[in-house]
This record gives sequence, C-alpha cells and structure tokens, in this order.
Amino acid sequence: MKNQLPNITKSTEMYHRAKKLMHPITQTLAKGPGQFTFGVAPVYVESAKGARITDVDGNEYLDYCMGIGPISLGYAYKEVDDAIKNQLEKGITFSLMHRLELEVAEKLNQIIPNAESIRISKQGADVCSAAVRVARAFTKRNKVAVCGYHGWHDWYIGTTTRNAGIPKEIIDLTVSIKYNDIESVKAAMSPDLACLILEPIVFEAPKDNFLQELHAICKANGTLLIFDEMWTGFRLAIGGAQEFFGVTPDLAVYSKACANGMPIAFLTGRDDVMKHFEDDVFYFTTFGGEALSLAATLATISEMEKHNVPQYLAEKGQLIKDGFNALLEEFEMTDLMSISGYPCRSIVNFAEKAGDGLVLKTYLQQEMIKRGILWSSFHNMCFSHTDADIQFTLEVYRDIFPTFKQLILDGNVESAIQGQVLEPVFRKVKF
Repeated sequence: MKNQLPNITKSTEMYHRAKKLMHPITQTLAKGPGQFTFGVAPVYVESAKGARITDVDGNEYLDYCMGIGPISLGYAYKEVDDAIKNQLEKGITFSLMHRLELEVAEKLNQIIPNAESIRISKQGADVCSAAVRVARAFTKRNKVAVCGYHGWHDWYIGTTTRNAGIPKEIIDLTVSIKYNDIESVKAAMSPDLACLILEPIVFEAPKDNFLQELHAICKANGTLLIFDEMWTGFRLAIGGAQEFFGVTPDLAVYSKACANGMPIAFLTGRDDVMKHFEDDVFYFTTFGGEALSLAATLATISEMEKHNVPQYLAEKGQLIKDGFNALLEEFEMTDLMSISGYPCRSIVNFAEKAGDGLVLKTYLQQEMIKRGILWSSFHNMCFSHTDADIQFTLEVYRDIFPTFKQLILDGNVESAIQGQVLEPVFRKVKF
C-alpha cells in the first residue's frame, strides 16, 4: 500500500492562475481548496471512470465524494453516456418543448409518491426557491421554517453567518427548527407560516415518528410541508425519503443523483398547489428543457430500477459502516470516533475529547489521499463501488488508525498535518 503525498505540481500551478481571476476559485464550495487540504490534496481533476477519479497531474484516487452527490451510478457510466451521445446527435436545446420533458414527467409521476405535478429545472437551489414561492402563493402567508441546507438563495442563506447582502426584512421571515425536536416544530408554527422545508434525513435517523408528527403538525396549521430530497432522492429509495418512510409531503425537490452528474432538478407536488404556476407564480428558465440531461435522467432511472441501485448502495454502504465500527473496536477508539448516517451516505465523526474536528478531519483526509482515496469524511456510495473497493478502504483505515490514535492521545495531530487545516463552511445561527 502506497503511503506518500501525490505530486500535485500542475494542480498547484493552476490554482495560482485561478486566484488572479476568480473570487473564490471554486463554483461549488464543497469542491474548493478550503474543503480539501491545500498543499496535499489535488485541486483540479482531469477525468473519472467508475468510482475512480484522476487529477490533472495523473494521480488516480478511489472517490467517496462522487461529485458531491450527483454521481449515483458511477463516472462515465456507459448506459447514461450512450443516452447523452444519442441525444447529442439530435440536438440539445430547441425552440419548442422537447418530448423528453413529458416522458421524464410521466416517469417521475410513476415513481415519486407526491408527484401529481412536476416542474423541471437545473439547480437544486432554484427548485427549493420555487417551492417556497408557490407555497407562499397558495397559503397567502409569508414566513418559512427550514431544517438542513437548502442552497444559496436569500430566504435560506440569511439564517447563516454568510448572510451579507440580504435585507433584514427577508432574514426575519425565516426561522429554523431542530431535527428530531418536535417541540421546536410546534414553536415555529404560526398563522403566517407558509411552509416548512427540511431534509428528511441528513445523517441522523428520525426518532419517535418525527416525520409523521411533523407532517401532522404542518397539516393542522395549514402549513405546506416540503421535503428537500437532494440527497435522499433516488438513494434511500428510487422514490426518495417519502417512499422510504411512507410520509408524503405537499411538495418535494430533487436533483443530484437522478441524472448521474448531468445538471437537472425537479419540483414535485400536489396538483392544486402546483397549478399556481400556470398564472399566479412565475417560474421559467431557458434551460429547463435541455435534452441531454433529460435523456440522462431516463437512462439513470432505468438503470436504478433494473439493478435495484438503492438496495445495492445500502448493502455496500453497510459493509463500510460495519467494517469501520469493527476497526474502532479493535483499536479501542470508540470513544474518539464514530460513523453515522444511512449506509448510502455515511459520515465519520470525531468526539469532542479527541480534539478540534477540523484538525482531525484534515489529518485523516491527508492520510487517505496518500493511500489513494479521495475522502472528505463522507462515504457517498455509487453503483460502481465494488466489494474490492470497500475492502481496500477498510485496509487503508486499518493502516492509518494506530498512528492516528497515538497522535490524538499525545495531542499532536496538528503537528503531523502537511497541508493547510480545512476551513469551516458557515454556522447556522437562527433558531
């Protein structure tokens, strides 16, 4: 097993070129140098295939970031790429609606429980905002409750520390609730609460029928319930968390996994609510009907159904969770680290007694990269991850843990970091 820093000369040179032109240099925060230890991790990628990614310097890594979510089947997956190539020969964007818009909508209507009506767009943040806007129009209310991450638009990001440029009047219209805290849900309810939008799960599982109770409380208050299924859609089940947990929200939003990397997003919901887009609520975009992504969506869903991909992700992800926990037991590190989340997307956590979480994550990321794994504390599973990949991953953890444990016990983790310590993203501050 290799144990050396990759040569990232070209990546670093490109980074310095970008710094002169772009502020910041990344278009996706989770992909930027602040989230991959600068000086150790690659900055720019050249290509990818299956579950492996190759940087511009030619280094190959087993990837557990998977495009920060969109890669559900694997990079350059043949059946999806073939569908894109076939459509490319026919055209990309047209002067009239393309038949694939209807065919995708019909497919979503079949597989997503609440999809009485469908809107198609490009970005997850956009459909989140469209859902909030139509909820306000339908309820004739103004306030919004949030739980999770819902993109960069004013109504949500105003609840975080990165809220510069957002008027206080908008910030004051949004409140946050705490996951698995039904009392915080009740406290958020008011006669002017239009909607509650939440990620049905992030890593913590719902307790005491939390989602069912949340649904009932919203309904009693006349508040629309919106599921943000960017991560759960097509992973927990093909129909998302609403299928998995048996809770049907009024509206739901999807992106990421549904087109294996192509840019597309969906808003699904009750017909009586969605009809407000006909005349009252304006939500249109030039590229909503872009045909390559629509073709990729149909091909991706077809492969998911054919191979029962959500079950595969759950089985392979559970192997990682079980193996990781076994290693923690073997090395007597259960009081220092843990792993949580559903098998399709788990996360490594650090106990407070172990030290600064960003420092610990930086060191572990550094050591994973040395051994050929691109890692950012998550295991985002895809259909191309194999048993051999998982076995290799567990062997890498086994190789790292003895030294890691000793550094933690000695309080010397930061001294072993060869790059820059990772940066925080932002804090949510408003409850």
